[in-house]
Amino acid sequence: MNNQLASLADVAQFDTIIDVRTPLEFADDHIPGAINAPVLSNEERVLIGTLYKQVSPFEATKQGAALVAKNIAHHLETIFADKPINWKPLIYCWRGGKRSGSMTAWFKLIGWKARQLEGGYKVYRHHVLAQLEELPRRFHYKVLAGLTGSGKTRLLRALAACGAQVLDLEALACHRGSLLGALPGSTQPSHKSFDSLLVQTLAQLDPARPVFVEAESKKIGQIQLPEALMRALSDATCIRVEATLADRVDFLCEDYATLFDAPEQFKGLLTRLTALHGKQIIAHWHTLIDANAKAALFRELIELHYDPAYQRSSHGLYPRLPQAFPFAFRPNASDLTTEAMRLLDQVQA
Repeated sequence: MNNQLASLADVAQFDTIIDVRTPLEFADDHIPGAINAPVLSNEERVLIGTLYKQVSPFEATKQGAALVAKNIAHHLETIFADKPINWKPLIYCWRGGKRSGSMTAWFKLIGWKARQLEGGYKVYRHHVLAQLEELPRRFHYKVLAGLTGSGKTRLLRALAACGAQVLDLEALACHRGSLLGALPGSTQPSHKSFDSLLVQTLAQLDPARPVFVEAESKKIGQIQLPEALMRALSDATCIRVEATLADRVDFLCEDYATLFDAPEQFKGLLTRLTALHGKQIIAHWHTLIDANAKAALFRELIELHYDPAYQRSSHGLYPRLPQAFPFAFRPNASDLTTEAMRLLDQVQA
C-alpha cells in the first residue's frame, strides 16, 4: 500500500469506508458497510456538470472546488468530529478521482491515516460482476419447486430457522416473484445493489454444505438473476413441494390479503393479463375484487393463470424437475420447523 492509494483487497484493514459520491449514487449501490459523506450533493453535481459543458472546465473546477471544500468542512464538524488521531478511513468515489482525492488529502493533512481506493467504485463493480460469474458455481443447490401457493417460501424460511443453509432470493430482491409479488411498503433494490447483496450472501455460504433455494424465473419483479446462477440452479437437485388446492388458496389469501386494501391498483395489475385471458375474465376478476371474494379469486387465478404458466415454463428452466422427489408439505403443522426437519431427514435418507 503506498502513501495515498489502497486496493480493494485492503478494505478490511480500515476502520471506516467512506463513499463521497452523491446520495443518489450511493443509493444505487455502494461497497457493503460504507457510509455516505458526499462532497457534492445531487443538485451540486448536476450544476458542476452543466458548467463544465456549457461554460468551461476551468469554471466548473473552480466552483466545484469551493463546494467540495464547504462540504468536507461540514463533515469534519459533524460526522467525523470525534475521530481519534489513529483513525484509518478508506475513501472512494466513482473512479478514484478528484472527489475522493480531495477528501483524502484533507484527512491526511489533519493527521488521519486516510487512503483513497484506487479505481473507486468502478473497480468494486467489476469485482462484483466477476464474483457473480464465479461464486454460484461453488455450491450444490437443492431447489424447492412447486406450484404457486404450495408454501415454498414458508418452507425455505423454516429450513433456515432449523439451521439449514438457504439462499433466499426473494428476500434479497424484496419481491415475491409474480405479477402480484410486490411487498407492501417496500421497494426493490437497484439491480446493482441486488448484485452486491447477492455476492455478499454467497460469499458467506459454506460450499461443503447444500444450499436450499426456491425455484425462480429469470426475473424477480424488476431484478434479473445472473446467468451463472440460473445455469447452476438449472442443473440442481429439485424437490417438488406439494400442497392441496385448498391449502394453496389459503396461502395466497394470507400472503396477498393486502392487495384488497387497494382494489383499483389490484385491478390494474390483473388488467395486464388481458392479452392472455381476455376482457371477459378480467372483468369477472374485477367483480370478485369488488366483492372481497379472496378465496374465489385466488382459486381462479391458480387454476386459470398460475398453474398453466408453471407448466409452460418450469421444465425449461429446471430440466431435472421431472426427476424431483416429492415432499408433501403439511402447512397445518403446529411448528413449520418440524416440517423442515422432516424434509431434511428425507433429503439425507
